[in-house]
Amino acid sequence: MRSVRARAALGATLVVAVALIGAGLAVLLVLRDNLIGQADLQAEVAARDVAGQLATGTAYDDLELDDEEDHPVQVVDEEGRVVIVSKDLRAVTGTGATDVTPVPSASARATPSPDGDDDGDDGQDDDSSRPDSGEVSSDDPEFSDGTATVDRTTADYRFAAVEATTRDGVTLTVYAGAPLAAEQEAVGTVRGAMLTGLPVLLVVVAGVTWLVTRRALRPVEGIRREMAAITASEDLARRVPEPDSRDEIAALARTTNETLTVLEASVERQRRFVADASHELRSPIASLRTQLEVAEAHPELLDLPGAVADTVRLQVLAADLLLLARLDAGEKPGGGTVELGALVREEVSQRTGDRITVAVEVPDGGAFEVNGSRGQLSRVIGNLLDNAQRHAEGSVAVSVAADGRGVRVEVRDDGAGVPEDERERIFERFVRLDDARSRDDGGAGLGLAIARDVAARHSGTLTVHRADEGGAAFRLWLPRPA
Repeated sequence: MRSVRARAALGATLVVAVALIGAGLAVLLVLRDNLIGQADLQAEVAARDVAGQLATGTAYDDLELDDEEDHPVQVVDEEGRVVIVSKDLRAVTGTGATDVTPVPSASARATPSPDGDDDGDDGQDDDSSRPDSGEVSSDDPEFSDGTATVDRTTADYRFAAVEATTRDGVTLTVYAGAPLAAEQEAVGTVRGAMLTGLPVLLVVVAGVTWLVTRRALRPVEGIRREMAAITASEDLARRVPEPDSRDEIAALARTTNETLTVLEASVERQRRFVADASHELRSPIASLRTQLEVAEAHPELLDLPGAVADTVRLQVLAADLLLLARLDAGEKPGGGTVELGALVREEVSQRTGDRITVAVEVPDGGAFEVNGSRGQLSRVIGNLLDNAQRHAEGSVAVSVAADGRGVRVEVRDDGAGVPEDERERIFERFVRLDDARSRDDGGAGLGLAIARDVAARHSGTLTVHRADEGGAAFRLWLPRPA
């Protein structure tokens, strides 16, 4: 049962079994109710027919009891004594009176005297004093289940009880039965067909579900095998097969390939990062070592300012690499609120050593709050200002303004600008454009990469455009708090 195919087949079989059993029981109940309803109607018609004859004064011996085998009849009086039974009725249950022998006085009451007097009366009570007919109860009859033995054959019957009042004012209860053989046979036939067909149908459902699931999951097995091969070979350039269908499995294969593409790019980026970081660290370390070795041999030749500069470069580079490592690890910015207008003013006020004075354009009274890390956003603004100072000819400006649902910080310079085909490449790590950017003057090429990564971690964007002054305009957009 660890197989998806087996679980799917079992689940489908159980669902179909429950549905079919429920539907079968409902069909049987409806069929039984309908057939019992027909038996009730037949029993009621037979009972009312006998009751009508009794109400009109028909003598007991003259009652017409047709189809006595199909409709056995038993009549009892108010005291529960049997007065009439069908000719061949030998035993009965379910009528409240199991006796099938009429009381002895029944025949006397059933035979009128020649002069019209009843039971040898003195002639004082003639037919003129009796009503023309009795009465048959109009109430719904009472129904009951029972058995009857007619001519040595016992069967189940449905009995209807109808009350009738004779002309003499005697109240009799007529029990007439209708056979349940048809109902039992029909229900038994349907039940047998269901019990026979249900297992066959469940086997078919299980088999079809197994085959369909196996066919549907076949691409998944191909994906699994290819992923296992990729894991074993560590070759992220391989891709899993994508089926031609447009179902969820095809979507899974496409998503898996997209994930492999991103993973391959990430690993390749990490490899380049490690190689470039090693290359960038090698130069200042080698320079610093050379200076220290020279100083050890010739103390008078020690270039102390150069050694300090190389040490500072190493410190800055190590800090940048550490920040990039934290960003690559998915470090989330803090959940505090930062006022970008005040942050820009504070950052500019601390840059006393810049060769070009930075012009600040922040509207008074503006509310430019965003969510994020104050330290990381300060680092972004500082990196953008450093880049502008490095390439500006005579002016650097920074502005803060509302932009839709966010805040825009723009840093402009009047330098040579960034060629349009290089505007995405400059945000890659360790990338330096031409213009003879040396490691000493141009840095390690991490400032803009860090700025964009931090902007992305804050759900923002960082892009470069052409400034009105002719140089580059870096636009940092960050969303306002929700």
